[in-house]
Amino acid sequence: MSTTGTDLFRKKPVATLIAESGAADAPPPGAPEEGGRSGIHLKRSIGLWQLSSIGIGATVGTGIFFVLSEAVPKAGPAVILSFVIAAVTAGLTALCYAELASAIPVSGSSYSYAYATLGEVVAFGVGVCLLLEYGVSASAIAVSWGEYLNEFFDLAFGFRLPDWMANPPGDGGVFNLPAVILVAMVVFLLMRGASESAKVNAAMVAIKLVILVLFVVVGLTGFQSGNLDPFMPLGFGGVATAASTIFFSFIGLDAVSTAGEEVKNPRRTLPLAIIISLVVVTLIYIGVAIAAVGAQPWGEFEGQKAGLAQILEDVTGQTWPAMMFAAGAVISIFSITLVVIYGQTRILFSMGRDGMLPKKFAELSPRTGTPVWNTLVVGAAVALLAAFVPIDILANLTSLGTLVAFSVVSVGVLILRRTQPDLPRGFKVPGYPVLPVLSLVSCAYLIYELPGVTHLFFAIALALAAVVYFTYSVKHSKLRHPEGEPTGTRRS
Repeated sequence: MSTTGTDLFRKKPVATLIAESGAADAPPPGAPEEGGRSGIHLKRSIGLWQLSSIGIGATVGTGIFFVLSEAVPKAGPAVILSFVIAAVTAGLTALCYAELASAIPVSGSSYSYAYATLGEVVAFGVGVCLLLEYGVSASAIAVSWGEYLNEFFDLAFGFRLPDWMANPPGDGGVFNLPAVILVAMVVFLLMRGASESAKVNAAMVAIKLVILVLFVVVGLTGFQSGNLDPFMPLGFGGVATAASTIFFSFIGLDAVSTAGEEVKNPRRTLPLAIIISLVVVTLIYIGVAIAAVGAQPWGEFEGQKAGLAQILEDVTGQTWPAMMFAAGAVISIFSITLVVIYGQTRILFSMGRDGMLPKKFAELSPRTGTPVWNTLVVGAAVALLAAFVPIDILANLTSLGTLVAFSVVSVGVLILRRTQPDLPRGFKVPGYPVLPVLSLVSCAYLIYELPGVTHLFFAIALALAAVVYFTYSVKHSKLRHPEGEPTGTRRS
């Protein structure tokens, strides 16, 4: 069967997306979860606090535990402004996410939103961006785990793992063993179930927030105004470049929407969790950035390992605050990796259910209701990237994938307001259409500021995606072949 332009941009009806997720006939709070629901869908077992913890857990720490060593050399003390720019951009997009998540409360995040608003081929491209956003960022985060694990071992027990197994490639490392071990532990937990993973993550998030507040309080005792002079040594261009690099630190806002199909009362819970996550994340990031650049000259950040722990040790002259921080970082980076890999598996689940990828990605375990095979594949890919790819390449690719996905969400709000103005929404973006347009412009600017080599890698990824789409996806799309067999195995 030939493929026409109309086929490529065929949209998946919102009603179909919601029906597949079970949201249309989801029981009210307190009622049994399974009664009367049909289709291949995930179990709704996540509440507001657990969902907010997913957003905070995937965001706070994604960058703040290690990205300052990458961003401060580009912007100097003005990295504080870089975080503000990234936060404003993320905030505009978060409002757009909140509206679409309340209108289309399904798994798949911006992939599903693009399928409903921009068409199949665009949705597939967004799915690839999300692969970069989640899979690559999980690898970047896992790489930093070894640095803090080594710092903790050094402070607590007086020994360090060899550089060849603890450092990322390009920085004295050959094979990052701690990163591989971390991913393996995360995969094991995710295979046990979404609710269990969310509970563990919530506990870890609480520890993480305490540790970062400790850093801010102790770090501010060593604050020296002279460290902020000159404030913008590399000009505004450096500030903008740093903002682009650290933007992936706000990936957690997207992670909230990937859980749309497993959330109780999604039309209310999703937008509320996104907004709560944004507020907490922004306050923590700005506080840590101010404390860090105030306590240490900006020229010392470049190449610094486990930098925040080192700052605490320098400020106090003692090892115990740094040891506590390093231990907290080890725990919190685990939670970040957990949430990001979780988000990746749910996006692949949605793509598998739609026929965009092999149906194995949409198979659910009869015992746990989780996509086990999917999770194993994601874990293997993330572990390989973390073991062998330099961290700076991973960080910039993540930023670009995130920004493209965020741009699509902004466009999706504009389209859905025009095409389906009466669609029930638990939240509406204020200042429409100005705020969605500002979100789109902000994302485009940060994309422009990323290094050219990142754009090249991204173009290669899209070219490979096009090969997969035109050789496999168009032939197996459930939207194109609605009479085909279901792309998954229903839980029993």
